[in-house]
Amino acid sequence: MNEPAATRQRYILVLLLFLHTVNTYMDRVCISAAKLSMQEDISGLTDQMMGYVFGIFAVGYALFQIPAGWFSDRVGPRRALTIIVIIWSLFTAMTGAVFTAISLLVVRFLFGVGEAGAYPGATRALYRWLPPKERGIGQGIFHSGARVGAAFSLVAMPAIIDVIGWRWTFVANAVIGLVWVAVWWFWYRDRPEEHPAVNPAESELIERGIQDQETPNATLPFIQIVTSANVLLAMFQYAASNITFFISITWLRPYVEDRWGSDAANLTFVPLLVGAVALWVSGYTVTTLHRRGMPVLSRRIPAMAGYLLGAIGMLMCTQTSGSDSVWPLIASFSLALFGVEMTLSPSWAFCMDIGGERSGAVSGAMNMVGNLGAALSAVLFPYFVAHVTLPYLAPSSGSADSFFVFAAGMNGLAVVAWLFMDPLRPLPHLPPGALQKRMYGFLALMVVVVAALVYAKLFLG
Repeated sequence: MNEPAATRQRYILVLLLFLHTVNTYMDRVCISAAKLSMQEDISGLTDQMMGYVFGIFAVGYALFQIPAGWFSDRVGPRRALTIIVIIWSLFTAMTGAVFTAISLLVVRFLFGVGEAGAYPGATRALYRWLPPKERGIGQGIFHSGARVGAAFSLVAMPAIIDVIGWRWTFVANAVIGLVWVAVWWFWYRDRPEEHPAVNPAESELIERGIQDQETPNATLPFIQIVTSANVLLAMFQYAASNITFFISITWLRPYVEDRWGSDAANLTFVPLLVGAVALWVSGYTVTTLHRRGMPVLSRRIPAMAGYLLGAIGMLMCTQTSGSDSVWPLIASFSLALFGVEMTLSPSWAFCMDIGGERSGAVSGAMNMVGNLGAALSAVLFPYFVAHVTLPYLAPSSGSADSFFVFAAGMNGLAVVAWLFMDPLRPLPHLPPGALQKRMYGFLALMVVVVAALVYAKLFLG
């Protein structure tokens, strides 16, 4: 008799995590949409203080990336994501209850702390449920939820606020998070073989895939893995992608509105939707190449191609500032965002490959430094517009051309970084003294990263 076909419960997991990341960006973008209404009701909430509020979230989010990833690895994604989403949903609701700027600062810092585990926890869940050949498409679908959530929120949140007010809008977002938690707790299991709807064929398919690509360096101390060239390069290239991406949800709309008017600014959601498509394309490409027996190139080729497109798109943006129409900029920035979004699926799959059972903490380390890139992007963009010029490509100030060149250069360096990234590279065992030096060096690096993030977001922003 024929063996029963494998069930497909792992695809339901990917759908759940897609909705999870939609929710994260709904909660993040909501405060931007509510900014003017909040300033009318909250004492002392000036524009400068609002900048601190935006920045304090990034500080809490970055500080707790590695601890949250470690927590997910330690207790398992079922408990970890349940606790994490409950915490950030409660602080989302509490955002709607504040009446002073100081209390808003405290609440949004704690909201950032709570949301820090969202991506590392989800990555840890995907590691246990997806064989390596399916991690690319799984990560692509998962991360596309953030872009869908951001694009939806840019359009829908202002309308919702007009109907129920900004305070109840935060409460409504919190309720959505709590509903997701309930579904997650009752449906998910840390190991697929423990799930009642997963048949033995699917469980064996997943386990065999994980065993066929055993995690190199699985027995090495975490500090050696996270300070390896692989992870340090992963951190750098992820920061490069965030430098381009973060402009799409911060400065792109006001920049377009200032140069081409409010009607043109309504088109700035287009690059986000293009980016969501890129995540699906990249995920499919990663999966296809891996199935053809190219575990290293399945990560390297989509990432390098994506960063190359990102660099080209950014350079094309420098030729649009004199146009009477906004469409050349929208098209060029969409190409750039398509490119850098192509890199997310291989980046997070790469962390799963080298992190294994510690993929939550490894991906948290990469995401922490990536958020520094996002923070610097938001701070550097207006500075470049106002002050920085370059021969030929940005001969005068007043446009974003010089920043576009900077972002293109970072994308080019990320292409080079991927040439040296290999998820299957074994590491030698280091003596305790060398590990101690690495630990101190890594802690010093993290202090510098966090200090730069705090300074950039709270004092330059």
